[in-house]
Amino acid sequence: MSLPKRDRKDRSVSGRVFPQKRFVDAIAVALRREYGGTHAAIKTVVALTGANERSVKNWFDAKNGPSGESLIVLCSHSDEVLETFLLMAGRTQHVQAKKVIDATNKLREILVMLETLQGG
Repeated sequence: MSLPKRDRKDRSVSGRVFPQKRFVDAIAVALRREYGGTHAAIKTVVALTGANERSVKNWFDAKNGPSGESLIVLCSHSDEVLETFLLMAGRTQHVQAKKVIDATNKLREILVMLETLQGG
């Protein structure tokens, strides 16, 4: 069964293959890493974005990508989607800076736990 024409908005018309991973594929992988591949994951993303359930299923299946508005909402809730977006935009320094901040915060949490265990 082929997809209707309106479902092919993000597909290449010429059939050329681009060296960089397609946007819809990258977002689908990020969504599955963050939320899993279950129906409950789709429902969670629907609740976060307010998008139609069928649209969100298409995002998970890499048939279509989220709109700009939905992408912003996804980035605000999902570190995986945010990192994927930044990497595709060539902003590796932003991803590295975020990882340093995340590691620093985790280290602080560990230090607080150690201090608590030592009775301090």
